[in-house]
Amino acid sequence: MDSPPSPTGQQHPVQPAPAPLGHGPAGSAAGPPHGARSHGTAVAPAWARPAPRRDRGLTATVVMIVASSAVLAWVGMFLLDRLGPPAFIICGILALVPLGICVLGIWWVDRWEPEPRSTLVFCFLWGAGVSVGIALLVGPYFTLALLELVPSGSADLLGMVIQAPVVEEIAKGMGILLLLLVRRRIFDGPVDGIVFAAAVAAGFAFTENILYFGSALLTAGGATVYQLGFTFILRGLLSPFAHVLFTACTGLALGLAARRAGNAWIAPAFVLGLVPAILGHMLWNGGPALLFGDFFVFYFLLQVPFFVLAVTGVWFLRRSEQRLTQRRLGEYAGAGWFSDAEVQMLATGAGRRRAMAWARAHHTAAPMKELIRRSTRLALTRQQIVAGREVEANREYERTLLGEVSAIRSALLAGTA
Repeated sequence: MDSPPSPTGQQHPVQPAPAPLGHGPAGSAAGPPHGARSHGTAVAPAWARPAPRRDRGLTATVVMIVASSAVLAWVGMFLLDRLGPPAFIICGILALVPLGICVLGIWWVDRWEPEPRSTLVFCFLWGAGVSVGIALLVGPYFTLALLELVPSGSADLLGMVIQAPVVEEIAKGMGILLLLLVRRRIFDGPVDGIVFAAAVAAGFAFTENILYFGSALLTAGGATVYQLGFTFILRGLLSPFAHVLFTACTGLALGLAARRAGNAWIAPAFVLGLVPAILGHMLWNGGPALLFGDFFVFYFLLQVPFFVLAVTGVWFLRRSEQRLTQRRLGEYAGAGWFSDAEVQMLATGAGRRRAMAWARAHHTAAPMKELIRRSTRLALTRQQIVAGREVEANREYERTLLGEVSAIRSALLAGTA
């Protein structure tokens, strides 16, 4: 009996062709990787599953999550004491709405090569806890320093237009920088930087929204419902991505630096990324009052076009990442690890949709999703090798990924034979 059509559209499951001796992506000039079987002048890509290794980066991430959670607990107690339990609960529920909108946006950006959940959890906790804590502790002293420089200035105006953008963007950016230094391997480029920045910013905005909603609720007097509703519409519905747009500049710069070998570009990229992040934040805080005189004029003339431009830029970055995945997996196809049809299946949006539809019909959606994920990780690891990033460590990781991909594919096709 014939086997069912494979997700590549061929009648029989695709079997990889042999890899030419010494030319496989994981091989070297001296020959194939250890463990490959030689057949004359070619090497069949046959692997045993490598022994699991301890992920030190994951351990460090867990430690950072615990520490950030402790800071978030302190910030939560501060807000609870300042607002009182009823207002804290009401405003916390309202703040979930813009947070949910941001999460959907992050999911859209991160669909091609999803980041580990542990890193996204850390980013959110850093934004919601550590960044807010830094702003609460450092902000007042920074404003006092500004008043020393500008004695005739307004503390509220200086705090809103200068102190908040500078302190908050540095605090948020430090979380992305820390993640890059600790989990460099998973930080592949600008899209990753934007995703991590968005998660940090979403966390910060969540906590800040609780504070703003609470202030509107407690200081509105007889107009409580109106003032709270107005604040919720402005911050929660019209501008949920404001902090995301600012901090994404820092993430983009660090993501570009992450693509280069070594660490020399990281510090300059961090500073360069902070410049547009801080300036954009300053414009957002001061523009309506100082330049336009009306929030809605400012919003529709400047903020909406900027948001559309940002979304367009992210779309092009995602397309670039897809082309990169296809190009790098194509190199493995040339060495015999994949067929050309499999590259199309794994490295194009249409191919992935067909593959998942096929897998769901054959009750193998989970392994197919894992095959796509590990193959994409393989392509991006190959890119790191090409860029000269930690070549020896990434070659070892490449071999591990090749073994995992081969094992998953074999199990997937065996289950539908």
